Amino acid sequence: MAEDIKKGLLGIVVDETEVSKVMPEINSLTYRGYAAQDLCAKCKFEEVAYLILNGELPSEKQLKDFEKVERKERNLSKTLLESIKNFPKKSHPMDVARTAVSIMGLEDKETKDNSPEANLRKVMRIFAKTPVALAAFYRIRKGKKIIKPKSNLSFSENFFYMCFGRVPEKEIVKAFDVSLILYAEHSFNVSTFTARTITSSLSDIHGAITGAIASLKGPLHGGANEEVMHMMNKIKKPENALNWINNALDQKAVVMGFGHRVYKSGDSRVPTMREYFSKVAKVKKDKKFEKIYDIVEKVMIERKNIHPNVDYPTGPTYHLMGFDTDFFTPIFVISRITGWSAHILEQHAANKLIRPLASYKGNSYRKVIPINQR
Repeated sequence: MAEDIKKGLLGIVVDETEVSKVMPEINSLTYRGYAAQDLCAKCKFEEVAYLILNGELPSEKQLKDFEKVERKERNLSKTLLESIKNFPKKSHPMDVARTAVSIMGLEDKETKDNSPEANLRKVMRIFAKTPVALAAFYRIRKGKKIIKPKSNLSFSENFFYMCFGRVPEKEIVKAFDVSLILYAEHSFNVSTFTARTITSSLSDIHGAITGAIASLKGPLHGGANEEVMHMMNKIKKPENALNWINNALDQKAVVMGFGHRVYKSGDSRVPTMREYFSKVAKVKKDKKFEKIYDIVEKVMIERKNIHPNVDYPTGPTYHLMGFDTDFFTPIFVISRITGWSAHILEQHAANKLIRPLASYKGNSYRKVIPINQR
């Protein structure tokens, strides 16, 4: 009897989690039971990061203490800063993120300590330093001077300040915060499963997050938001969108930013991100990408019944904010560190080595023939 193989572990439940779930009864992604769109409406990113890592929304004091720790940990070591300065300027920022976290692991005195307390301390260091490292590289590759972090700025404000030298309009900061909230966590996706698999061998948290970053880089996962922007740049203007998407579908091309294995009737994160995409477009006085967005979405739904995922509105939103396209997925990283970390902590708490089986379909047993007889 043939073995029942589930390619890509499709439909296989491999473990339990308390971190997040797409709840069909409300058709929404939830973090610790809270709908992601409700968190976007009523919380800032730091509150949601606290929730994902600690299980409950923070009180005012808990949030203040959490922000104090994050802001204190932002400064990079001289070694890491020098390394970033010496990275090839053509490096993909995802490779920079991966390497920076590895260097943090080399430097951290608690790298080998996998206790819950030590892991939480390391989480806060990785969470605080990774956006600073990426912003430093953002400046370096443009031939500009690195800007030091400011402890009186929020997580999102500081990232903008370090990249561009100024904090943008409050509507832009809020939209960025919303994107971070929506990207923060999504159950057993490929990068999270990678992090949990690495953790299951009792490896360290820096190694697990490094592996997760490598996984997220792929265009079928985190890199999709970059591919969406490449697509929109190929379309160039709204007048071209209808022909472009119809030709792409006629040629059976993959259209990035659409479809999701978890959501069958549309990604619950999209309406919120679409709303803030529109707000950013209004502030920037640029409706071109919105028009392209609407035309492509309409055809995809009409012809294929495939709805957009969160990467579709996020890509052009980041573009309008001024970020280079290859920085879209690294922004995903600075958010998803929270979700990965929560899963790493959860894996440690009830660990079992993740070691699936494979169905062998190679050669049957063969005898080795000496080299002079082959």
